[in-house]
Amino acid sequence: MPMAEQNVLVLQGGGALGAYQAGAYQKLAESRFRMDWVAGISIGAINAAIICGNPAERRVERLRAFWEEVTSDLAFAPWMWGARPRRMYAELAAAEVAMAGAPGFFRPRPPLTLWPFAAHPALSFYDTAPLEGTLGELVDFDYLNEKGPRLSVGATDIETGNFTFFDSDAMRLDARHIMASGALPPGFPPVEIDGRFYWDGGLVSNTPLQYVMESAGTDPLCIFQVDLFSARGRLPEDIADVQQREKDIRYSSRTRLTTDRYRQLHDIRRAAERLAAKLPKDMQSDPDLSLLRTAGPECPVTLVHLIHRKEGFEGNSKDYEFSRLSMTEHWAAGAKDVGRTLSHEDWKSREIGRDGLQVLDLGAAK
Repeated sequence: MPMAEQNVLVLQGGGALGAYQAGAYQKLAESRFRMDWVAGISIGAINAAIICGNPAERRVERLRAFWEEVTSDLAFAPWMWGARPRRMYAELAAAEVAMAGAPGFFRPRPPLTLWPFAAHPALSFYDTAPLEGTLGELVDFDYLNEKGPRLSVGATDIETGNFTFFDSDAMRLDARHIMASGALPPGFPPVEIDGRFYWDGGLVSNTPLQYVMESAGTDPLCIFQVDLFSARGRLPEDIADVQQREKDIRYSSRTRLTTDRYRQLHDIRRAAERLAAKLPKDMQSDPDLSLLRTAGPECPVTLVHLIHRKEGFEGNSKDYEFSRLSMTEHWAAGAKDVGRTLSHEDWKSREIGRDGLQVLDLGAAK
């Protein structure tokens, strides 16, 4: 009898674009997918904590409460329509956030606290105390640690530069761990946990996929990887396009690298298994062969890419453009891409538990 497939949600960092992940999760929940494990970086860690820190029937409601709160200062729509006015509105909305912050998330520090000769100069432009309060309201950390799906969030140790994961399977998590994962400098301050100081995990890798692959057990996995930056894009036409394309490449590259690496490791493992079957029994325990037979995850993996692709109105500020209009559009795009994926013939015909790594990127299919 085949082992049950475990569903894993992997959420990349990307600030305001994280509404795409919320929409994707809503569609998965409506399609009756139960998440056994959620891993996130930065805004992905916040979405992940809200999902894991609430009963299944309240998760979408709580996600929406978060995203409506952080966009409440920019809930109005532009009075002019068309590509150019829409993009102008997005840039003006981002400028407003840069000056005033986002409700329930972050607020600007008084300018004098940034003065280098102050007694205790601030280490960030913004104060994230509002986020701590928001997490306290929207995440039940007792539920998260005792009943919710497994939660893993990544952060960067400032002094060592090492990637660190906080995992509810190994420790009790609280708001500090979530905030550490999203403490992107110089905007947000470092977060102290047990005497160590942490910044955003995206400084090392903007996706927790590698951690999930390395921590996988023997049960088959279906990983829904929800990325907010696309590795592929057109050639820039102006300096604004250059800035946006550079950001997309920088924050998406580790995703493709990790995917390609584990596809290769799966292939090595399978080749080693075939080779072992051809060798005499006394050679099958050779240490070098044994090492090759442990390459890559032991379990079969289906990896489903769900990638936010550039909207026509987006610019380089898209990851801090917290307007209600853009949020609802990103949310709808996430839900639409999941619906397109789940209705695609390649998804319907996939072989659950097939040995190796199956990679599906169907969200943009026609």
